[in-house]
Amino acid sequence: MSAMTPRERIPLNTLAVPFGLAGLAEAWTASSSVLGLPEVVADVFWLIAAAGWVAMIVAHVVRGVRVRLPLAEQLRHPAQGPVAALVPVVGMLLGARLARVLPVAGSALVLASIAAALVLAGWLVARWLRGEATPASAHGGYLLPTVAAGLVAASAAAQIGWTGLGWAAFAVGMLFWVVVFAALLVRLVAVPALPAPLTPTLAILVAPPAVGGLAWIALTGSAEGPVVDGLAGLTVLLVAVQAALLPVYRRTPFSLGMWSFTFPFAAVAAFLTEVLAPAPVVGVVAAVASALAITTLVGWVAVASLRLIARSRPGRAEAGLAAADERVELRA
Repeated sequence: MSAMTPRERIPLNTLAVPFGLAGLAEAWTASSSVLGLPEVVADVFWLIAAAGWVAMIVAHVVRGVRVRLPLAEQLRHPAQGPVAALVPVVGMLLGARLARVLPVAGSALVLASIAAALVLAGWLVARWLRGEATPASAHGGYLLPTVAAGLVAASAAAQIGWTGLGWAAFAVGMLFWVVVFAALLVRLVAVPALPAPLTPTLAILVAPPAVGGLAWIALTGSAEGPVVDGLAGLTVLLVAVQAALLPVYRRTPFSLGMWSFTFPFAAVAAFLTEVLAPAPVVGVVAAVASALAITTLVGWVAVASLRLIARSRPGRAEAGLAAADERVELRA
């Protein structure tokens, strides 16, 4: 594909960067609790995630002012549009953490993000119902506007004391997990394989049971019981599916789209850490192993991304955000 020029917007899939950083912070939060580490350890990762979120929003806004391609056109794109949900989703995660020290500001950010996610999800689902999305354009990112947003909203709402809202969001997330996952499975079986730039979005399929489990724990205050056990079993199965997909991932050229791997596996790490925490020895081992594993994954993706940007031509796509040919042509 041709390089992105100053007349084009930054691809929305770059929003996976702060999403992955927030997932890393969430995994460290779970591990720090089990290991008895000071909260400041996890707070460092949350600050990094917040900086990445703000920086990415600013980059998109600044570029938007300079180009002729309207944001609405990008949101209508069948591949790019659903990824926009990551802005409010990360806002929910950051708001829930902020509420621990600044309750009013944190709660306001969570509620504003939930409202924004609701509007975006309603608009996108209405477009899908009007037949404005084709089966060939569907990918793992289609889980973001309803499933990820709903389940993250459930957890965030519970953390700021809005339990009723949390249960409502949990119902939305679980319903659309069943519906969208089934639709994606049919698409992946019946339609030709995803193009290389979208292949990393298959990693998102592992996230719903883990994120749903974290939401259930936040809503009920318990990491035990049949619901948690069932979601843990589904998580393990989907991790096994991801392991079987490793040959496919290895054949996929590295791109900024690889950030799609980070949050799903961070959610898995955080959830399994919570589930195994009650076991004295196993819980500690799981906390250490999950924190190290997800930090290694995110660190590798971050370093590889910086190398990719460094290899790009000077001035190309502002800080090299288009250095990888990961984007889907917006006018395709």
